[in-house]
Amino acid sequence: MLEATGPASAPSTPTRRISARRTPPTWLVVALACAGQFLVVLDVSVVNVALPSMRTDLGLGAQGLQWVVNAYAIAFAGFMLLGGRAGDLYGRKRMFLVGLGLFTLASLGGGFAQESWQLLAARAVQGLGAAVLAPSTLTLLTAAVPEGAARARAIATWTAVGAGGGAAGGLVGGVLVDGLSWRWVLLINVPVGAVVLAGAVRWLTESRGGERRRLDLPGALLVTTGLATLAYGISQTESEGWTAGAALLPLLAGLVLLGLFLLVEARTAAPLIPLALLRLRSVASANVAMLVSGSSMFSMWFFMTLYTQNVLGYSPLEAGLALVPSSFAVILGSKAAPRFLPVLGARNVAVLGALVAAVGFGWQSTMTADGGYLTAIMIPGVLMMLGAGLTATPLASLAISGAAPGDAGLVSGLINTSRTMGGSLGLAVMSTIAAARSGGEHADPAALTDGYALVFRTATAILVVAAVLMWAWLPKTHAKD
Repeated sequence: MLEATGPASAPSTPTRRISARRTPPTWLVVALACAGQFLVVLDVSVVNVALPSMRTDLGLGAQGLQWVVNAYAIAFAGFMLLGGRAGDLYGRKRMFLVGLGLFTLASLGGGFAQESWQLLAARAVQGLGAAVLAPSTLTLLTAAVPEGAARARAIATWTAVGAGGGAAGGLVGGVLVDGLSWRWVLLINVPVGAVVLAGAVRWLTESRGGERRRLDLPGALLVTTGLATLAYGISQTESEGWTAGAALLPLLAGLVLLGLFLLVEARTAAPLIPLALLRLRSVASANVAMLVSGSSMFSMWFFMTLYTQNVLGYSPLEAGLALVPSSFAVILGSKAAPRFLPVLGARNVAVLGALVAAVGFGWQSTMTADGGYLTAIMIPGVLMMLGAGLTATPLASLAISGAAPGDAGLVSGLINTSRTMGGSLGLAVMSTIAAARSGGEHADPAALTDGYALVFRTATAILVVAAVLMWAWLPKTHAKD
C-alpha cells in the first residue's frame, strides 16, 4: 500500500491559465481532483483481499499473484515523474482526462479478463493511467484555489481523501468480493471514472506550467522496463535458482537497463531525474532510506491478506475488516509525525518510526497457523503501519528541505517514486523467500505460515538496517523547544 500522502506532488513551476471561458465553482474542482486521487490510491490496496479469489478463478500461481500488485506499482512508479512533466507541457486538464480514461478502460478490461495475462496487462495499463492522472490531481487543485488558508484547506482535503482511499481499500475490496466477485474490485472504477470524466470535461479549466521542457520518454521507458525485468528475474530465482539462465539473464538485463537509464539521465537536457539532486545529502539519503524501508513495509498488506485467507480461513470481507485498524494506523502515524518533528527532529522521528515498524514485523513473524486476531493480526499490524506512517513524513520533509524551492515538486515526486520502486522490488524478493520456505503455493497451512513468518523476520532485519542507515546518513536536524 502506498502511504496516505499519495503519489502526486505540488507543482514546482508557476502556473498560468490557458482558458478563461468559464470559471467553475472552486469546490467542484476540488471534488473532481480528489475523486481522481481517491481512485488512484484505492486501487493500490483494493485488490489485496481479492488475490485468493483471482488465483482460484484464473489459475494464477504465486508469481502471478505478486504481479497483480507489481504490474500496477511498477508502471505507476516508472511513469509518475513523466506524468507530472506531461501535465506541465501539454496541460493538466488534458493529462487528467487521458490518465483517467486509460485507468477506466483498463479497469474494464481487467474486470472482464478471462486469462491471467489479460489481468496483468490491464493492471499495467491501470498503473500507466494512474501515473498520468495522479500528478494532475494536485496541480489542478492548486491552480484553481488561491494561495493562503483556502489552498491549505483544499490540500488538506486532498490529503485526507488519499488517506481514505488507502484505508478503505481492504474494506471496499472485501465487500465487493464477498457480495459480488473479485471482478468488481476493478469494474467499480468504470462508473465512477465515467462520472468523474464527464465532470472534468465540463468543469475543469486547462492550465500548464510556466516552463516548457521536453518529455524524457526514453528515461521513463528505461527505468520502468529495467525495474520490471529485475523484478521478474528475482521472481524466477525461486523455481530456477540464482545461477540458472532463466533467472540470471533477466537480472543482468534489468541492471543493464537501469544503468542505461542513469546514462541517459546524465546526458539529456531535461532529465526525468536530475542526477545533480542526488548529490545533495538530504535528497540522496532520504530516497535511499525510503527505498529500503519501503521494500519491507509495502509487502505487509500482500502477505497479511494471504495469511488471513489462506491460513486462518477468513472470508474476503473478514480479511478486509481485520486490516482496518492497520489502515488507520498509517493515517495516525502520518498525522502524528509533524507534531514530533519540532520536538525530536526529522532524523530521530524517521528512526523511531522504522524501529516501531520493526517491532511490529518482529511480532508478526511469530505467527502460527491458528493465531488469534488480537495478537496475530491487529496489534502487530497496527505497530507495523504506525511505524510506516511515522517514517514517511520526516523522510519526505528532509528530502524537500534540502532542495531548492523550485525543485520541491520534483523531489516530492521522487521520494514517492523511491517508495513505490522499493516496494515493488521488495515484494518480488519477499514472494521468492516465502515460496522457497513453504514449498510452493499448494503447501498446507503450517508450511504457508512458516514461509510468511520468514518474510516478516527478513523484513524486521531490513528495517533495523534501515534505522541504522537513517541514523548514520540522514542530516541531523535540531529539535526546537
